[in-house]
Amino acid sequence: MLSLFILILFSLFVVIKSSNYAIHYSTRLAESFCLSKYVVGFIIVAIISILPESFISITSAVKGVPAFGLGTLFGSNVADLSFVFVFVILFAGRNLKVESKIVKNKPVYLVSMLIPIILGLNGHYSRFEGLALIVVGVLFYYLTLKDNKLDVSIKKTKFKIKDVIFLLISMGLILLGSQAIVKFGIDLANVLYISPVLIGMFIVGLGTVLPELIFSIKAARHHQDSLALGDILGTVVADATVVVGIVALICPFEFNRRIVYVTGTFMVLATFLLFYFMKSGKKITKKEAILLFVFYLFFVSVELLISQ
Repeated sequence: MLSLFILILFSLFVVIKSSNYAIHYSTRLAESFCLSKYVVGFIIVAIISILPESFISITSAVKGVPAFGLGTLFGSNVADLSFVFVFVILFAGRNLKVESKIVKNKPVYLVSMLIPIILGLNGHYSRFEGLALIVVGVLFYYLTLKDNKLDVSIKKTKFKIKDVIFLLISMGLILLGSQAIVKFGIDLANVLYISPVLIGMFIVGLGTVLPELIFSIKAARHHQDSLALGDILGTVVADATVVVGIVALICPFEFNRRIVYVTGTFMVLATFLLFYFMKSGKKITKKEAILLFVFYLFFVSVELLISQ
């Protein structure tokens, strides 16, 4: 058991150090292309951040249990939209500033989050619905890039291929470290005879949000609020549309409607709550972070209650 604790701590160290490098090189890329840090977080970092849950979900589909992956995706999204923001603000030690263009994207963002819920109300995702979700995700990313492409206030720097290489390496290490934490965490849970429900919710689900959690904390501490917000919001959209769509394309599947009615509903409610906080004062305060934490605890309580 001690060796598992050591392996988990070492994996966490790898994730944290890699996040430092990821912030550095993604910021350099933003400057070389005159892209806003919000777009870099939303597009580049977020896409790499979804790899842990993507791997778990696709593996689940291949093994014939895609519903497990869907639960992990929706559950991790609730954590991203509430739990993750709590720790980002806590470790940043200040309020998070919200750019106007983030609030401006609210309608499209909310629609993108509602579509997978609406399509899943019948407890089934077909290949056609999977393709539709992928199109929705790609379209949303296109609109985000189209509306926020250039930032003239950024001083353009020379593009260096090594920045791309080191960004990919650092994000790859974040992925590997996160996967290791999930694996060793599950092993530890088995040793301690923890309930499978708790394993899925607190180890697999929370383990998959580690890339965006660590990255966003580091970005916020470097006063790169747009990078932090873009990473989290971009990850959630990709999970709910593109990743679910890929799973459905691989293996159309039926699932317990409770995943949509309960977990999916909490995911949408968390989205509305978060954007409400963003709109008021154009920042997310510490008090609002506490409310997000209470919301997440309520979500966990409901999930545990109905899983009995």
